[in-house]
Amino acid sequence: MTDTQLETPIVSTVPFDQDGIHHGFLRLPYSRDDSAWGSIMIPLTVVRHGEGPTALLTGGNHGDEYEGPVTLFGLAQELELSDVSGRIIIVPAMNYPAFRAATRTSPIDHVNMNRAFPGRADGTVTEKIADYFQRVLLPLCDIVLDFHSGGKTLEFIPFAAAHVLPDAEQEKKCFSAVKAFGAPYSLKMVEIDSRGMFDTAIEEMGKVFVTTELGGGGTVSARTAEIAKRGAKNVLRHAGILSGDIIAAPTKWLDMPGDDSFIFAEQDGLLEMCVDLEGSVKKGQVIARIHTIDRTGVPPAQITAPCDGILIARHFPGLIKIGDCVASFGVVIEDV
Repeated sequence: MTDTQLETPIVSTVPFDQDGIHHGFLRLPYSRDDSAWGSIMIPLTVVRHGEGPTALLTGGNHGDEYEGPVTLFGLAQELELSDVSGRIIIVPAMNYPAFRAATRTSPIDHVNMNRAFPGRADGTVTEKIADYFQRVLLPLCDIVLDFHSGGKTLEFIPFAAAHVLPDAEQEKKCFSAVKAFGAPYSLKMVEIDSRGMFDTAIEEMGKVFVTTELGGGGTVSARTAEIAKRGAKNVLRHAGILSGDIIAAPTKWLDMPGDDSFIFAEQDGLLEMCVDLEGSVKKGQVIARIHTIDRTGVPPAQITAPCDGILIARHFPGLIKIGDCVASFGVVIEDV
């Protein structure tokens, strides 16, 4: 757990409490063989103007997901002070070492940022970054938008999402912000394991939280970049921080029916998808095959849908290992 008696080693090179547009870094000392007094410099922008709420916008929680960094590096350059009422904190690449290495987890400590919360001030590099967000940045915020996509190993339909929460009023505010984002799909999201997640840390503080999955495969498309850019500004306008009207876009709401939402591979092999993303499926329908690659003449394993719904995510590489997520499913529901 976070030791509240230990001071964070991370220093912001820009102020959080002064009006203006401030570009700088979160500086984390990191002594290593090639730099005795070196630091990890995490890009940061703080835009503050007058009174109003505070929004934290983050990308690069996983280093091989790019819609967030593309959107937020651009937004940091585009924002005009006169259009802002309140404060916008932008961190385009939270796990900066992972982002520079184009890997899901940090190449320094191999820790998954999105399973490292609440972090430790005296922990590994990733744990120190998580601790700074937990104890310094999140308490400043009213609303958080954290961009994700599938990285190198998954591909998703483009959706914004929030979680079902025990606090009905908080949940309502989160889903309202999801709707404002305006992705083609909006999801009532279920996690495989929520322990240690950035999402959970935010929600436990009572904040409004929106996340996304906007494609994948370790790249960014023109379509998903446009969805992300429009969605970021829509959320800021919804929060009353950015001037202008929300650019409305139709969205289709989805729910995830618990454990039936996921299928995991039970063998290694060559993956053949039989249904594309956004495709409708029926329970028991073959959605993929896994071919044995050690020899010919062996029938492939048939992967069947556990429920009716649509395919919202799939394994991206052609080869798959036992335990990998093959696919995930959602069920179309009425507007939330």
